[in-house]
Amino acid sequence: MEPPIGRHLYWIARLTQKAFNDALESAGSSLPAWLILLHVEKKKFDTQTELASAIGIEGPTLTHHLDAMEHDGLVKRVRDVDNRRAIKVELTEAGREMFSRLHDVAIGFEERLRTGVSDDEVAMVRSVLDRFGRNVSGQD
Repeated sequence: MEPPIGRHLYWIARLTQKAFNDALESAGSSLPAWLILLHVEKKKFDTQTELASAIGIEGPTLTHHLDAMEHDGLVKRVRDVDNRRAIKVELTEAGREMFSRLHDVAIGFEERLRTGVSDDEVAMVRSVLDRFGRNVSGQD
């Protein structure tokens, strides 16, 4: 008897996340740091609150990661000149270098993940996963 699809999906998601995090760790980083670097590089947010929301973590957890990344010289925090209460996060030169290295790791991981899977199959998987997401969120 096949396991329920939800359990199978959970198992594969965990396995994939662990493998991706292992690949990032081999390059000297982690999944949370990669997500922060990616969003800062792509400038997909204006404040730390928006950044935390974009990567799916709480503000205090983001602060913890940013403290470590700032200590490592990867990011710097700067007060927004238009809103002194808001703090923006910027990549340093070392942060841009780390982003580039991790970007290569992410591309390599994507290639590994998609080995033997056609573009049409990937599109079908995306479609099914999107449907699962809508089903569990109650959105249609």
